Amino acid sequence: MLTLKQYIVHCDQKHSAIGHFNISNLESLKAVFTAASKRQVPFIVGVSEEEIRFIGIKQCVALVRSYREEYNYPIFLNADHVYSFQNAKDVIDAGFDSVIFDGVRLPLGDNIRETKKCVDYARSVNPNIVVEAELGYIGMPSRFLEAIPDDVHTDKKSFTNPDEAAHFVKETGIDCLAPSVGNIHGMLKFGKKPELDIDLIKEIREKVGIPLVLHGGSGISDFIFERAIFAGISVIHINTELRIAFRKTLFESLKNDPNELSSSVYMENALFEIEKIVDEKLKAFDTHKE
Repeated sequence: MLTLKQYIVHCDQKHSAIGHFNISNLESLKAVFTAASKRQVPFIVGVSEEEIRFIGIKQCVALVRSYREEYNYPIFLNADHVYSFQNAKDVIDAGFDSVIFDGVRLPLGDNIRETKKCVDYARSVNPNIVVEAELGYIGMPSRFLEAIPDDVHTDKKSFTNPDEAAHFVKETGIDCLAPSVGNIHGMLKFGKKPELDIDLIKEIREKVGIPLVLHGGSGISDFIFERAIFAGISVIHINTELRIAFRKTLFESLKNDPNELSSSVYMENALFEIEKIVDEKLKAFDTHKE
């Protein structure tokens, strides 16, 4: 089995993308795995700091490894946004396959310094660990938004600067970069998300020389995904769509049968909705599909 780093490089070369899907419990992990295994493609399980606290750091690793080992399947675990070196160290020590250090709120020099600390530590533990960092603020993760947050700017002059990105990558040695290219975390309740700047994605990829990651993939059309992948995106994050579908369907199941007490029954439809969304996304991320 290839390492996650090798799979990402392979996708970068072949113009396809690995799906990154966040989970909050064992049930959602099972739903994502079921969908991905039917398509026989590698995928990444993401857990935020909040989700790690809820599930347990060692439990996250154990759950993902159990699927990998039992089925000999390329499923990988990512710490999706850690905001301190200590938290990065904790997930690396626990056995995560990848970690995203999020220092976008820091001054550039501090972001570079803290990111490099994470990279250096990961390399000392296991050179196969993928270290990703962000450059360009796109909002806090996974919210159902009334409007674009005031602190998220969607004008092009606020997007990631390609030259600054190249400097950032050179100084930190990261494996992947998550830029701001018109994407925002979460989904809007009304209206469409801002359009991605495809030309900027291409320019950043050419300047930095490493694979790019698209955060905030929920709500983006398949057509835009395909263009972004060919421009240089190799990993795509989906979270909010899964949360919304799960919550909505679970609520309907409980409302329709308020006397049902078995979670394996009343969660069934909600998990099936997750499976459907994951399948649709993975189909879109495979640009070589029939």
